[in-house]
Amino acid sequence: MNTKCLIIGSGPAGYTAAIYASRANLQPILVEGPQLGGQLMITTEVENFPGYPEGVQPFQMMDDLRRQAERFGTQFVTGIVTKVDLTSSPKQVVVEDTDVYTADTVIIATGASAKFLGIPSEEEYRGKGVSACATCDGFFYRKKTVAVVGGGDTACGEAEYLAGLCEKVYLIVRKPFLRASQIMQDRVLNNPKIEVLFECNTLRLTGENRVEGADLIYRQGLPEQEVRHITINGFFLAIGHKPNTDLFKNFLALDEEGYIITDGASPQCFRLPAVSGGELVAVPGVFAAGDCADPHYRQAIVAAGSGCKAAIEADRYLKSVHK
Repeated sequence: MNTKCLIIGSGPAGYTAAIYASRANLQPILVEGPQLGGQLMITTEVENFPGYPEGVQPFQMMDDLRRQAERFGTQFVTGIVTKVDLTSSPKQVVVEDTDVYTADTVIIATGASAKFLGIPSEEEYRGKGVSACATCDGFFYRKKTVAVVGGGDTACGEAEYLAGLCEKVYLIVRKPFLRASQIMQDRVLNNPKIEVLFECNTLRLTGENRVEGADLIYRQGLPEQEVRHITINGFFLAIGHKPNTDLFKNFLALDEEGYIITDGASPQCFRLPAVSGGELVAVPGVFAAGDCADPHYRQAIVAAGSGCKAAIEADRYLKSVHK
């Protein structure tokens, strides 16, 4: 099947791109992965997306966006994209190793996944006190006690942000030092609301129905090893995100962490350089939107805006080649 625009990803970026592309009469096909809404679905409630003054459940918001895209004519395909060829014209996208789609333009909105510790109770309390986004969920923990896991700039930034809302913030750091920049270290260590717990690993989360505490192993594997318990209401992971871009690593230029490199404020993607450090050349008709190309903000509203930009650029590209 051929389309003017194929969109990969079913989060705020993908659905917004579909709304704009379908209204531009591009008759888009959107490939939905196994989890509609992507990373947003691990959020308890969305209160900072415009248009929902009372807040909204993530699934409801994604359903609203999907129905809006469907109203304007977007076609939906459920499955995992297993292969792409972004060098051909038209581009080729293979779903579940069997169904081949060709497209004049492709919008990549595959998102990024938060890194988790891998402890069993982490999954048990997902959406019940466990979060990977302080900006998204910190509001729910006003005047409460929370913990943040991590020792880099992201973790320190999350801890500082939460300290502005919460009564107390524990920063759980695996190493005996912080990896963050000096200015971030100073801010955290000098904040009276933040207590840094060095050389601690999280063993388990505890609580009935919701997170109420955490058991930590202090100095694991050493003679001084001991289990310590902290009482908390929320547990925030800040050990990084992994962009879902492995599928494109042989075609597109990615940064060191795997985020798609785009042309500044434009969603235009670049080819993989022929040699390391080589000149970046744009890939005609291929655009990226949302968290797969955004290591900084990771907010639904920002992703939605980038989806809008990608669809507009796809429409402009098509008009430029069909003059």
